[in-house]
Amino acid sequence: MIGKIEEPSVQEPHLGAERIRMTEPDDQNAKEPRAKDHASEKSGGRRPHHKKRSKKHSQRGGAKRNQNTSFGPSRKNFREERDQIRDNEPDIPEGINIKDLDPLVRQDLRVLSKENAEAVAKHMIMAVDLLDDDPQLALRHARAAKNRAGRVGVVRESNGIVAYRAGEWKEALSELRAARRISGGPGLLAVMADCERGLGRPQKAIELSRSEEARELDPASRIELGIVVAGARRDLGQVESAVVTLERLQPSLDATGESAGRLSYAYADALEELGRTEEARRWFKHAAAQDTDGVTDAAERAAD
Repeated sequence: MIGKIEEPSVQEPHLGAERIRMTEPDDQNAKEPRAKDHASEKSGGRRPHHKKRSKKHSQRGGAKRNQNTSFGPSRKNFREERDQIRDNEPDIPEGINIKDLDPLVRQDLRVLSKENAEAVAKHMIMAVDLLDDDPQLALRHARAAKNRAGRVGVVRESNGIVAYRAGEWKEALSELRAARRISGGPGLLAVMADCERGLGRPQKAIELSRSEEARELDPASRIELGIVVAGARRDLGQVESAVVTLERLQPSLDATGESAGRLSYAYADALEELGRTEEARRWFKHAAAQDTDGVTDAAERAAD
């Protein structure tokens, strides 16, 4: 079953979601505001006093509304633009089952029409399936989902993560910020910080770690953000500060699990740059023991 796109690794460097139920405009028409009360305009916003209220209520707002007023999308040629964008969407192959998407994600899509929700779900599934083999095509699917459901937080977050994996730092940062505005919470701060590094702004990555949102992170996310911040310190030539940053996360040779392995790898890498090779080798060895899938080169570096 496919859930949210898994948060990418942000270990070193650039190796490569909450929800809200906001009503999506979809294809529904939204009414324009009622016409202003002309009498109120003339009296500075106050309705004039009358001894008797007219039975025809001629002063009520909207009584003289232009009969040609449109109640469709306010932007001219909106439908034409939308249809053109959808015509350029990447093809979805037959046999894609939206039930492969996590039920919680599908639930978020229920604010859309049934037809649109199914299309968004299929584009999200394709983005996940193609992410490793063809990140650019995966990004086209993620963008298509975003264009159809731009007010759904999980869709914007997914677009941001796919853009990050495709190396589109600016787009990724914009989408992740939008997802955080919609859904609230700290969001994917580590990924956002690494995007700042990708854009050549390591100082901004460090500033993100000092934000109020950073205090809300769970332990695993705190480690991820710390690894990125250490990388930003190294970008600035502050290798000793990078080591101190990682030591504040309390790496331990007794710790197990993916997060522990990633922290050990980052710590070993920084130690090696400082010339502390024996210590680095020990931490690389620990990182390799946690890397059961062989994602990193920790084992090779421990053997050097």
